[in-house]
Amino acid sequence: MIPFKNTLPYDEIMGDLFAQQCPFCKQENVLLPIKPKELALIHEGKKRLLVFPCCSNRITIVDADQDYLLADVAIRST
Repeated sequence: MIPFKNTLPYDEIMGDLFAQQCPFCKQENVLLPIKPKELALIHEGKKRLLVFPCCSNRITIVDADQDYLLADVAIRST
């Protein structure tokens, strides 16, 4: 089972990915430096370092689906 505390919800808007809220600094609507075409590679097993542009905190993305990015560490409290 996928741990919910390791997930980050995102939205795709006009070819860009946005996090609804930064899990570290709580800024709203953060533009993520990941392109939608990279999601397929991440889902196939390629890890991706994600650096949040708002606060420079970083996490490693290990999987992705159509709604969530899965990190290797807990990024939200349940």
